[in-house]
Amino acid sequence: MKCDEDIILIAGPTASGKTSASLKLAQANDAVILNTDSMQVYEDLLIVSARPSQEETSQAPHHLFGHRSGAEAYSVAHWLEDVRPLFRELVSQKRKMIFVGGTGQYFNALLDGISPMPDIKPEIRNKIRAMIDVPSEELHAMLDEKAARELRPSDRQRITRALEVYQSSGKSIIDWQAEKGEAIIPDEMSVKKFLVMPPRADIHERINMRFDRMVEEGALDEVKVLLRKRLSPSLPVMKAIGVPQLAAHLAGELSLEEAIERAKAATRQYAKRQSTWFNNSFDEQWGILD
Repeated sequence: MKCDEDIILIAGPTASGKTSASLKLAQANDAVILNTDSMQVYEDLLIVSARPSQEETSQAPHHLFGHRSGAEAYSVAHWLEDVRPLFRELVSQKRKMIFVGGTGQYFNALLDGISPMPDIKPEIRNKIRAMIDVPSEELHAMLDEKAARELRPSDRQRITRALEVYQSSGKSIIDWQAEKGEAIIPDEMSVKKFLVMPPRADIHERINMRFDRMVEEGALDEVKVLLRKRLSPSLPVMKAIGVPQLAAHLAGELSLEEAIERAKAATRQYAKRQSTWFNNSFDEQWGILD
């Protein structure tokens, strides 16, 4: 399919077929593919994150895949920092770009920008992240009034972030989020938006088959290598679907069959949340790509 637009966006839930769709469009439009998925940025997760294979990346230029260490708490703000100079360079080269992935916040940031956030003082980050044994409800009680109203007591990751921001700046994360930054894509550039959204039963079948293939291709060894790095369990890479389940098997807590089934179930639940988010957040300008 030929597209006249400068930028092509391809979003959708995990295992929906986004990689295949991006390759077809890249070849048809002589385009460059840029990662828009929060787990595929990590060099530690080639198999478990379903990152494009070497064979696939050889079919078109790929950027921002596997370029960061799992030891980093990579965020949408970091992604924007990585995207901006690359975007300017590709625009100067007059290259058509395809952004593909399953992280809705990345697409929102691309189109609308994100709120500026303060630098977090290392001593504050270390202090708060050392509270790993403190129940989420107790951390929630430490929030400022505005954040406490907005965040669920069970949402530990966002609570931790809100505490870091408030204690570093003296300003609620809610107030920071009310300020918008500059979008990556300027208004004068044309954009074609696609959602890849197969029927749920098809996605479930693909998820099950894909995880079996991941295990055959060495997902267990990939998790073993990751565990040897002794990273904090609070880091995003350690929470990637498949990592906790296979780690539990390696620790003797689950059989391999149980670990696989739990990982598949977690992936199906994640795909459902993604589908709901995309359906509720994206407007009619997003076309469905078969």
